[in-house]
Amino acid sequence: MANQTLNDLPTPALILDRAILRRNLKRMSDRLREAGVVLRPHLKTAKSVQVGRMAVEGHDGRITVSTLAEARYFAKGGFTDIFYAVGIVPAKLPAVAELRRQGINLRIVTDNIFVARAIAEAATNGDSFSVFIEIDSGGGRAGLPYPELPGLLDIARVLHAAPGVELAGVMTHAGHSYHENSVDGIAAVAEQERLAIVTAAEAIRAAGIPCPIVSGGSTPTAMHSRDFTGITEMRPGVYCFNDLDQEFIGSCGAGDLALSVLASVIGHYPHRNQVLIDAGALALSKDISAQEFQPKVGFGTIANAPARDMAVIACSQEHGFVSSDDPIPYGNLPVGSRVRVLPNHACITAAAYDRYYVVDSELDGGKSVVDVYDRINGW
Repeated sequence: MANQTLNDLPTPALILDRAILRRNLKRMSDRLREAGVVLRPHLKTAKSVQVGRMAVEGHDGRITVSTLAEARYFAKGGFTDIFYAVGIVPAKLPAVAELRRQGINLRIVTDNIFVARAIAEAATNGDSFSVFIEIDSGGGRAGLPYPELPGLLDIARVLHAAPGVELAGVMTHAGHSYHENSVDGIAAVAEQERLAIVTAAEAIRAAGIPCPIVSGGSTPTAMHSRDFTGITEMRPGVYCFNDLDQEFIGSCGAGDLALSVLASVIGHYPHRNQVLIDAGALALSKDISAQEFQPKVGFGTIANAPARDMAVIACSQEHGFVSSDDPIPYGNLPVGSRVRVLPNHACITAAAYDRYYVVDSELDGGKSVVDVYDRINGW
């Protein structure tokens, strides 16, 4: 591995720049520590024990995951406070209980009174559960809608009254922050996020029920919130790698994208001013999130491109169609040469791969493979 360079790798391959990763992790770590908020990184983006260990350096080690497969993987990697932040269903409670019996404080979430009752019933056999109540702070995905918060106290009372069940707190994901492209816009969403979960926590406490954790989420709001009062932890995730979407909404700069896909040029087509690469829909994903603010990014842009606005403008399963606003200098991109594609959405792009080939731009400009990190996929 020490002698491998990018030219030795099979393509497509997932490339992670360790130097940029470390800068991204430090920026968020410092940001939340200075704000007095605990960091619980969401590792659904990285899905890697190696990245997870770096992300929690200097913090208490709590993390967030999005699948039970991730929970098992990170538990084996030594993580013991894990929040499975996708609405639980009763059929998954035995798997949760099994991990908890192994000493893993695997926490779950619901916004449903029937599920709350199922959790309470499952705890009657000696198992225990730690549960968050999800609040919809405006993203319109899951959670009790703010400001009405219908059924909040009913759910809280069921969980609190059940032997073996801990009401861990309330949580939200401010996913609508991804549709803002100004610091002021993101800050406004962050305040909406804060008010929603703080209001819910205060209502629960006013009913005489403990609500120790008030958990916010999303990289943009973690970066641009102006007031964390009442929030105890934040769960940003994509900040580890960043991507074009985060760049265009202002969560990071152009030099903060740690992830890219290495691809080979497989064809020249001057009659349509295109080259083909061997990274298509499966290697890049067809996520077009960044196009909301910059249509020219296509399905990913070419890093250090020899032509202006060079991007993957179309995909079939294993082909990427690369074009430019300028005539493509084919002599600079011979068949067999390699390009790096910067992804629209790092989480979705990375999902196709079982490992990261790690480079370090501060050592040799990122030409040599300095490590390989594994990752967990599936459910």
